[in-house]
Amino acid sequence: MLKRKIYEELKTWRKTKKNECLLVKGARQIGKTFIIDLFGKTEYESYIKINFIENPELISLFDGDLSAFEIRKRLSLTFQNISFINGNTLLFLDEIQMCPNARTALKFLAMDDSIDVIASGSMLGIHYKNITSVPVGYEKQITMYGISFEEFLWANGYNEDKIKDLYSYYEEKEKISEIIHKNMLKLLREYMVVGGMPAVVQAYITNYNFGEVQTLQENILASYMDDILKYASTYEKPKIRNCYLSIPRQLAKENTKFQFSIVEKKATARKFENSMEWLRDAGLIYWCNAVSIPSFPLKAYEKEGFFRAYMADIGLLISLYGFDMKKAIIDNSLTGAAKGGIYENLVEIMLINNGWKPNYYLSQDGSKEIEFLISKEGSILPIEVKASRGSTNSLNYFLKDEKINYGIKLSAGNIGFEDKKLSLPLYMAMFI
Repeated sequence: MLKRKIYEELKTWRKTKKNECLLVKGARQIGKTFIIDLFGKTEYESYIKINFIENPELISLFDGDLSAFEIRKRLSLTFQNISFINGNTLLFLDEIQMCPNARTALKFLAMDDSIDVIASGSMLGIHYKNITSVPVGYEKQITMYGISFEEFLWANGYNEDKIKDLYSYYEEKEKISEIIHKNMLKLLREYMVVGGMPAVVQAYITNYNFGEVQTLQENILASYMDDILKYASTYEKPKIRNCYLSIPRQLAKENTKFQFSIVEKKATARKFENSMEWLRDAGLIYWCNAVSIPSFPLKAYEKEGFFRAYMADIGLLISLYGFDMKKAIIDNSLTGAAKGGIYENLVEIMLINNGWKPNYYLSQDGSKEIEFLISKEGSILPIEVKASRGSTNSLNYFLKDEKINYGIKLSAGNIGFEDKKLSLPLYMAMFI
């Protein structure tokens, strides 16, 4: 069984909530149903689960009167052996996007507060289904992501104590022994080709078969294409698909700025910008805007029309390059521009999994670029990414700015600190 960080978030919500339901959002197939199901069965005396895709006939439970009393009464008529234990009952409304009235009912269930309610759904459905009334003030939303690198280490037998030992090197800015360093880089490359889809990770740690990994990833990509057909308008469907499938080519360029002409020759933003917004709303891609100067607030210095797009799962990105790319990553034999773009995508995912929103990169004069800028306590933290051990001319240049306290270089090298520059191995992005 794969251990997930979000389980502790669910426990915290239960302890601290008051008149509040929980909505867990996220892209498809990242493990929302599994972890909430486990939470309900483990932490509550009474657990009731409704999946509106598996049991569409249960949508009618939320027709008409949406008071908590009426909903409990209908549930008791539908499920003979359920019980409502005050403070110890969880109602799980899975795939809630298929039942807009259930989303509206969260307000009344929260106001009653006699039973706990967690809802989950894909970001696609939640954004694109009509809802009569959103339960503002009675619904806490959290976004769930794929398996992080730290969770991948757990799955591979690294317990929390071992990760704490690794964190101590990061905290003390001490160099790591070369044996540990090389092993962690190896594990990071494995994570890159496997990615964060729970079904893929589980298959990998069971059989360690990269061919099986590729097949499962191709199946997930096919299901994403089906979702586009299901949710997108007829006019947008081919454009959304083409934008998504262009990302490996976008990241294989020397300049990883997203270019609509890569999607379609002579294409403009006007034709495809709605398609890109759709993919972002669906949680299938992440978006990183360019800014002209590294100053707070970053939003004030956005460069209109300049952005990078990254895939939300690094394993799916690698699979789109083909099976041979897996071997090149694992063997660390990959060269060329694609390598830089792939590692940028990896770091974006790792920062997001650690709670950051790396929504900006710095592009200045066409020659000075920093991959990620993070707003931290009113100042700016620049992060430069090197797939190997290259120099950081751009970071060195911007660290001369007295308003920037320090910057981070992520590379295949070891830990080091010089002037205002902290050098970290790529795998330590999980600690930033």
